[in-house]
Amino acid sequence: MPDSEEIQDRLIAASVADSQTVDASGQSCRTLVHGMKIRDLTLHTDARGTVCEMFDPRWGWHEDPLVFAYYFTVRPGWVKGWAMHQCHEDRYCLLQGEMKVVLYDARPDSPTRGLVSEIFLSEQRRQLVNVPVGVWHADENIGDKDALVVNFPTIQYDHSAPDKIRLPLDTDLIPYRFRHVKGES
Repeated sequence: MPDSEEIQDRLIAASVADSQTVDASGQSCRTLVHGMKIRDLTLHTDARGTVCEMFDPRWGWHEDPLVFAYYFTVRPGWVKGWAMHQCHEDRYCLLQGEMKVVLYDARPDSPTRGLVSEIFLSEQRRQLVNVPVGVWHADENIGDKDALVVNFPTIQYDHSAPDKIRLPLDTDLIPYRFRHVKGES
């Protein structure tokens, strides 16, 4: 039987060190898909409750005006995606739950072509996140309650010709695999 020191040496040899995720100031070190922006939102709290400002053009966060808004939910353990918009951007604000947004940049002229990004959204740190035109994305609920997301897309929804194309979650065309989830494209 190996001694305790030998077991520890084998465990250390087989392990992988954590990668840096934030710098000394707390800013994320992740690489974002070209054209993607994230803005932290402020939650105002007093004895009566809370207020969270979700979108204000005066912030200069996004050059396109607010023209349409809707919300969607994703049930725990489910994924919505893969989807891509050819004419508009999504602009998400998660209100409830926890969600991972996975993005794959296959745009031919993008400086981040081939990049897969995972963005984690939580009601504990509300943010605005945009998904640029032409970027494949999927939304995975990683929490234990419905994820509730408000979307402020850059164009109004066209019921007769939706700006959305889809691929199955298990496509070999996107180098990402979801584990132990239910979902549909």
